Amino acid sequence: MAKLIYTGITSLDGYIEDPSGRFDWSMPDEEVHAFVNDLTRSVGTHVYGRRMYEVMTGWETDPSLAGQSPLMRDFAELWQAADKIVYSTTLQAPSTARTRIERRFDPEAIRRLKTTATRDIAIGGPALAARAIAAGLVDEYHLFLNPIVVGGGKPFLPDGVRVTLDLLDERRFAGGVVHLRYRARGTKATPLP
Repeated sequence: MAKLIYTGITSLDGYIEDPSGRFDWSMPDEEVHAFVNDLTRSVGTHVYGRRMYEVMTGWETDPSLAGQSPLMRDFAELWQAADKIVYSTTLQAPSTARTRIERRFDPEAIRRLKTTATRDIAIGGPALAARAIAAGLVDEYHLFLNPIVVGGGKPFLPDGVRVTLDLLDERRFAGGVVHLRYRARGTKATPLP
């Protein structure tokens, strides 16, 4: 059975972008990028909302990204080789190969995908991930904590849900980033009162 994995590169205070919508402070250095690439090797399907998908399409539509370094070329190849499912009511057609659009998020469809997929599934974007977390679908959480406090913005994790986690792994990087890998204990998220 495939795992549904939610990964984010966040500030120490838990945001994926700052109050201005910027996330340039989260760009991984070579050491972190190589580690992210290795984690991505197990992924056969990426699940996105429209906004996250539009950010990620550059890995296929902008050849200059892959041309910047061997690490970026490796990530572009990994991303392009995976299937993509985009949940959007406004996106008319995908701009990348191996991509299908779904009009509404269906937790049961994700459960079925987890049972039939031969490789892991990555979910990207905090709004879509919040729905998967609330439905008890997320099996693992990977956080890359950056040594910066941004004071607000878009949070990585949703409010109003409690999930008990077990720490599976941790790693420090020379630039101050820390990777934390957690497994959800059980498959039930508990709404907070």
